[in-house]
Amino acid sequence: MSKTKTTDTNYSPTMVSDKLEVLYELQNVDSQIDKVRVLRGELPLEVEDLEVEIKKLNDRLEKQSDIESEFNNSIVLQENKIKEANALIKKYETQQMKVRNNREFDAINKEMEFQGLEIELANKKIKGVGVELEENAGKIKLIKAKIRERKKHLKKKKTELDSIIQSTEKEEAKLLSKKKKVSKLIPDSLMSSYDSIRLASRNGLAVVKVSRGACGGCFSSITSQHHLNIKLRKEIYFCENCGRILVPDDIDSK
Repeated sequence: MSKTKTTDTNYSPTMVSDKLEVLYELQNVDSQIDKVRVLRGELPLEVEDLEVEIKKLNDRLEKQSDIESEFNNSIVLQENKIKEANALIKKYETQQMKVRNNREFDAINKEMEFQGLEIELANKKIKGVGVELEENAGKIKLIKAKIRERKKHLKKKKTELDSIIQSTEKEEAKLLSKKKKVSKLIPDSLMSSYDSIRLASRNGLAVVKVSRGACGGCFSSITSQHHLNIKLRKEIYFCENCGRILVPDDIDSK
């Protein structure tokens, strides 16, 4: 059988009763807010995940576009080398017409052969870069298609989420306003405990009724004396097992 702990408080019985009723009311309001938000399901997370995925795809697209620019610059560089080599070959051809001996002719001829090899090498590099450029273009095409598809999916999910938010925002705003008013009636220390318990609870229940001599949250048994004290609202009790605030089962009776 579980034990139950109480808060150290100087509240009078009437004050304790008031605090329990306010805590129970706050729990009811929070539970209603939770229900409203449950309607949204996983949509907010799905929208967030899609936005993150699209950002990553755009980053990849930017990276591949930079690579494309580098390839194009490399091709322009090789094309310029070819133009320079052709210009030199024409220059050497003119000089060959004016040579005075075989030695000069052979020297110019070797320069022309060298420029021919430079042109051949540049063309080979252009061809290689062209293949890489084509492969990169394929990657860019796939990324763009993926971005279009994910954006279309994101638009659909956002429309669904916006529709749910519009249908529930007035109710949620009303509940949040009510929560704000109720929260002001609770001491900061007790409010802090309430928030901590709610955060640690899977179902968001920080305040539960005692039902058939047991905690309404974890169903652990409590002693008859503690049950009586809770029913008489003498102190604020916390379940020793789950830490939830315990209130009598007739808390909402008028």
